[in-house]
Amino acid sequence: MRTSLFIYFAFLFAVGLQAQTEPSVEGNVDNLPVREYTLTLREEAVNKAGKEVMGMTINGQIPGPTLEFNEGEYAVIYVKNEMSVESSIHWHGLLLPNFYDGVPYLSTPPIEPGKTLKYEFAIKQNGTYWYHSHTMLQEQSGVYGPIVIQPKEKTDLEYDKELVLLLSDWTNEKPRDVMRFLKRGTEWYNIRKGTATPLNQVIKRGALGAQFNFWRQRMESADIADIYYPAFLINGEQKVEYPEFKPGEKVRLRIIDGSASTSFWMTFGGEDPLLVSADGKDVVPVEKNKTFIAVAETYDFIVTIPETGKLEFKIMAQDGSGTATAYLGQGTIVAAADVPKPDKIGMMQQMAKMKMRMGAPALKFRPGKVDPYKMAEDWGMQMDGTMQMEGMNDMAPNAGSEGMGNMNREKSNMKKDSMQMDHSKMAKMDPPAGRAGMEKDPERKGQTRMDDMKMADMGGMKMGETGDMQGMSLFSQYNYDYLKAPEKTNYDPDVPVTEILLNLTGNMQRYVWSMNGVPLSEADKIKIKGDEVTRITFNNLTMMHHPMHLHGHFFRVINENGEYSPLKHTVNVPPMQKVTIEFYGNEYGDWFFHCHILYHLVGGMSRIVSYGTPRDPRLEEYPVSKLIDETDQYYSWGMVDAASNMTALNLVSSNIRNQFSLRAEYGWNKNMEVEAAYDRYLYDYLTVFGGVNIENGMEDSLEEITTTAIAGIRYLTPYLFTLDVRMDSKLRPQISLSRAISIFPRTILFGTYEYQADFGWVDELPQGDNFKKEITWSTGIEYFLSKNFSLMGSYDNRFGAGGGLSLRF
Repeated sequence: MRTSLFIYFAFLFAVGLQAQTEPSVEGNVDNLPVREYTLTLREEAVNKAGKEVMGMTINGQIPGPTLEFNEGEYAVIYVKNEMSVESSIHWHGLLLPNFYDGVPYLSTPPIEPGKTLKYEFAIKQNGTYWYHSHTMLQEQSGVYGPIVIQPKEKTDLEYDKELVLLLSDWTNEKPRDVMRFLKRGTEWYNIRKGTATPLNQVIKRGALGAQFNFWRQRMESADIADIYYPAFLINGEQKVEYPEFKPGEKVRLRIIDGSASTSFWMTFGGEDPLLVSADGKDVVPVEKNKTFIAVAETYDFIVTIPETGKLEFKIMAQDGSGTATAYLGQGTIVAAADVPKPDKIGMMQQMAKMKMRMGAPALKFRPGKVDPYKMAEDWGMQMDGTMQMEGMNDMAPNAGSEGMGNMNREKSNMKKDSMQMDHSKMAKMDPPAGRAGMEKDPERKGQTRMDDMKMADMGGMKMGETGDMQGMSLFSQYNYDYLKAPEKTNYDPDVPVTEILLNLTGNMQRYVWSMNGVPLSEADKIKIKGDEVTRITFNNLTMMHHPMHLHGHFFRVINENGEYSPLKHTVNVPPMQKVTIEFYGNEYGDWFFHCHILYHLVGGMSRIVSYGTPRDPRLEEYPVSKLIDETDQYYSWGMVDAASNMTALNLVSSNIRNQFSLRAEYGWNKNMEVEAAYDRYLYDYLTVFGGVNIENGMEDSLEEITTTAIAGIRYLTPYLFTLDVRMDSKLRPQISLSRAISIFPRTILFGTYEYQADFGWVDELPQGDNFKKEITWSTGIEYFLSKNFSLMGSYDNRFGAGGGLSLRF
């Protein structure tokens, strides 16, 4: 049985490998049988989490209907947009002509309200895939659905039936409001789902030193997931039953993570299931129960319905904030194992033991000048050649380790992200101790031979039962070593290889996401050469997982299986780790390449991969700048404090580089100050600003208003203090320092100190004075009642003590 399975998979994989190296062609040139669908997009009221809200449906349902095809058919799909806004559909994981990939303004026209767009392409693959909107945040509102493609040849896998399970997350908020709330940088979502790490809990766990380490690097804590979701769904329901399955039946589960931003741990009741496919590609079958599925990935498992009872399939959100369940069969529940919730404070303690520098910038001073190798040396794991580990001396280097750590390298002038590695320099590199297998082949012009190396996660170090390497096993469970292709996937050694290093970077305070410190709005295209292999190393310098998806291609994910590394279209990159992929350039046009966490994509973590071919003339009316603008939109928010001693208003409107703000304070003692300013972000933590300040000099003196121009800098210091240094038009220097700290689960302590000096350089000082100072300070405490309301109490040396209510909007 095992032999016949292997032969079958070898045949299928050879066919699939050929399909992924042949360029796409428009039209039904081979006169394939046509299968036709119509998808209608509407805005409708739905209830997925106990509240009726407006969602976006496909043919009246969420998720959309399953599109079923046979390999070798020709798909014709009409997408009718009956919504009030434009939309799009991307066919995730399908190999198809560039024009039908479905990214509006890049490869495909947007579907305007009231219009219908016809997609058509040959089905030249089989497996489990899905489709979703690629317009702003519409995917979060329900525009997604499954695709199942049956192979040409009947499978030798033993199973009786199939079932698609599409996993997703649901929010009752408008997705744009979610993004706006993330941009303002509050802790409410973590508070709401119980994943915040306030100071009292940190101290209780003896982790204050770890917390100071995070603060020193301008980070609040180890983060896992950004958003509060009231419900997680399987096929649109929090709990779903499939009683039609009979005892002893084998069922192929086609599992798709169609979430906007949630990865899951999956567990199964009964005997361990057989994992047979990943991202639509067959893998060597392996028994595996607890499995991590990242956003946009698909996995196929074969499960056996228990002889007595119903099988439970359970998913838990990666941060432990919720679950969903499906039951197959009838009778007593055969329970799936529970996955422990992650311990964020414990994670912080382990990370504090690791030699790493966190907080790599999401924005650079000079986005046009990028040195990704220098960034990798300066941030992330600071590992040197003397580092030793028990049981690790036989590990081979990671495919993405060139130019990292203390290896010698020659700096080269790079155009943004892309560079051609000069492999002649590889001989000069000094690999870390304990690493072996770097062999040079003169026929490959000095290129490092990698296909037969054993690759592993964590920069070439496999963390497991042999020891924790001072805490470095923290993310070791997030790897793909269990995936093995049934046939070799490596490319011909004579094919040229281009190396690209992409450091994944982000700023949680402002919710900006980027690669190499450059968001999409400031990035050049990544140039791809046809008939060459492109090898990309992702070096994650953030605390978040990033599932990276390349449109229109499959790539090898280099793991410990070397030549048998699996093919995927989406790869999860864990925090502070490196993952290497490679693919053959066989297409044309421009393709999208991005983190599939929807809010990270819209926050800037995306690129355009380009073959440099002429743009399709059918897109002449659809400038790509509109796609880029989606990642650099302005988001606005505000806050009002109404207290017994004063009232205050703060308004902010911000995109990636620019921010406009208005701050007004009025004390019931008739002391008033208003300030309007424009900030330009030069760097993640540094802005220059200018504006106007209006205030009265003392209480009960609204007739004595003074107006001054202001200019200065704002800087977020280590330990998360906001430093403001300015000069006004009366040449009065001023410095202020402010900070807010979460001390209990719903309680924030905040304070501000401001010092202004007047040397009489413009206004004359009173007789005998050559210096005048003004000190303003305030401190207070805020208790969150909900997302939008807080109780607050404060003392201000101008307005006195008081308490009241804060409103966020």
